[in-house]
Amino acid sequence: MKLLLALDTPAIIGICVAVGVVVILTIAIIGWYISAHNKFVKMINQCDEAWSTIDIYLKKRFDLIPNLVETVKGYAKHENETLTRIAEARAMVNAAASSADRIEAEARLTGALRGMRVMVESYPELKANTNFMSLQNQLTSIEGELQNARKYYNATVREFNIKRDSFPSSIVANKMRLEKQPLFTVDSEEERKNVKVQF
Repeated sequence: MKLLLALDTPAIIGICVAVGVVVILTIAIIGWYISAHNKFVKMINQCDEAWSTIDIYLKKRFDLIPNLVETVKGYAKHENETLTRIAEARAMVNAAASSADRIEAEARLTGALRGMRVMVESYPELKANTNFMSLQNQLTSIEGELQNARKYYNATVREFNIKRDSFPSSIVANKMRLEKQPLFTVDSEEERKNVKVQF
C-alpha cells in the first residue's frame, strides 16, 4: 500500500496496462492452444473415420475373395500357385497390426488379384459362369468404392500431417505426441497401373 502511495498516477496506469497486456496475451495463448488441440482432435477423428471407411470396403473385398477363389478353383484346378498367393496375401491382411502394415498387405492382395485376372483369361467357360460374373461385378463395385475411400483418407491424412508439421501448431502436436500418419500409396510400378477387375 505504501508502494502504491509512493507511485504517481502515470506509473500506476503503466503498471495496470502492463498487467492487462500480460493477462490478455496469456488468455490469447491459452485460447489458441485449446483451439489447436481441439482442431487436432477433430482431424484425428476424421483420419480414423476415413480409415474406417477404407476398412469397410477392404472387409467387403476380403469376404468376397474366398467365394471368388472357390468359383475359380472349379475351373482352374492346376492354377494353385496364383490361388495360394491370394490366400497368403489375404492372411497377411488379416494379420496386419498397424495402418502401414495393412496398406502394404492390401497392396499385395491387389497384386495377387491382378494375377488371378491374367489366369482367368485362359478359361472362357469361367467367364460365362453366372456366379463368377456376379462375384466379378461385386468386386468391380467394391474396387471403385475403395478407390474413392482411399482418396478421402489420403486427403484427410495430408491435411493432418501438414498441420502437425507446421509451426506453431507443431508445438501442440508434440505435446499431444501425435505421430505422422501414413498415406495409402503403392510402392511398385506394377501396382501403379490401372487395375482391370474384368476376368
